[in-house]
Amino acid sequence: MKRVLVCGSNGLLGQRLAYLLDSDDGYEVLHSSHHRSFAEEDILIDYTQLDISNRSDVRSLVSSYRPDVILNAAAMTNVDACEREREQAWRMNVTGVENLVEMCRRISAKLIHVSTDYVFDGKQGNYSETDRVHPVNYYGKTKLAGENVILTGGIDHAILRTILVYGTGVNVRNNFALWVINSLNDGTPIRCATDQISNPTYVADLAMAMKLSMDSNTTGVYHIAGADAVSRYEFAVRAASVFGYDPSLITRVQSADLGQFAPRPLHTTFDCSKAKRDLQYHPMGVTQGLKSLQEELTGIHLN
Repeated sequence: MKRVLVCGSNGLLGQRLAYLLDSDDGYEVLHSSHHRSFAEEDILIDYTQLDISNRSDVRSLVSSYRPDVILNAAAMTNVDACEREREQAWRMNVTGVENLVEMCRRISAKLIHVSTDYVFDGKQGNYSETDRVHPVNYYGKTKLAGENVILTGGIDHAILRTILVYGTGVNVRNNFALWVINSLNDGTPIRCATDQISNPTYVADLAMAMKLSMDSNTTGVYHIAGADAVSRYEFAVRAASVFGYDPSLITRVQSADLGQFAPRPLHTTFDCSKAKRDLQYHPMGVTQGLKSLQEELTGIHLN
C-alpha cells in the first residue's frame, strides 16, 4: 500500500483528489492544507493542517508520516494577485516547493507537482514538454522557479503542467467556468477574449492524471490539458449552450481591452501526446467537461 501526502486539499484540485483516492484501497492518504479543517464535510478523510511554506512544519509532518509520494496541489494561482503580492507568491510557489523537495530527498519520496501553461510566452501554441519556457508574468516566473527547484533537487518527480482548470467544490476560488456560469445565470453581460487560446482542463481529468502518474511510476515533465483548443470567448459560448443561458450576454473582445493587471500569454495550447502515451491520459473535450460540471452543480454526487 502506497502512503500518500496530499498538499492543498481544500482547493479545487485537492478536493477532487480526496474523492478520487478515498475510494481506492491501494493508498493510505493524509490530506493537508493551511486551513484548520477539510472543507467537504460529507467525506471522511485523514486530514491535518499544513502550510508548505513553513519549513519546520513540513519537516515535522513529513518526518513523522513518511509518505512514499507527495501530491502537491498547493499554490497561489491568482495571476493578478501574484503580480501585486510578489513576496507571498514566491513563498507559496517556490519556497513551499523547496521545503517539499528537501523532505522528499531526505526520505526518498516522490513528488508529483502541478505547474502551468504560463511558463510559456504564448507566442506559438501547441507546446511540447521540450519547448523553450519564457514566462511573461510573475505567476509564471514563480511556477517556473518551482519547476527548476524540483528538476535540480535530485528527487524522483513528475511535473504536470496544466491549463485553465475548471470545476466546482466547497468554498473554492472562482475559476473561469464558474465566473461565466454565475454571470450568465444572473443575466450579467460579460466580456471574453478571443485572442487567449488554450485547452481548458476539467479538474477530474487533472486529478486522474496525478493518480495515473503515481500508479505508472513515470518521471519527468508532462503536459496535461483538455482535448479541445478554444478561446476564452468560445469557451463561454459553449458554457451558455450547455447551461441554457443567453449567449448574447457574451461580448467578444481582445485581451488588451480587458485591462488585466498582469500580462497574459495568448496562445498556450498543449501537445499532450507524451501523457497520452506514457500515462494513458485521455481528457475530456470542452462540451463533455461542461456537461459533467453541470451534473455536479445540479447535485449529482462526485465520484
